[in-house]
Amino acid sequence: MNNNAILECKNLSKTFSNKEALKDINLKVNKGRIVGLLGPNGSGKITLKC
Repeated sequence: MNNNAILECKNLSKTFSNKEALKDINLKVNKGRIVGLLGPNGSGKITLKC
């Protein structure tokens, strides 16, 4: 298996009180890649960044 990942998240979830911000997020960023996050306001972009 070739694993060039510099960042990998599996089944990432985040809640604030009872509000689900992220649910079961999977993300893998390989070395040398540039990644951008797009989405509407309130969709969890900043939560994922943190």
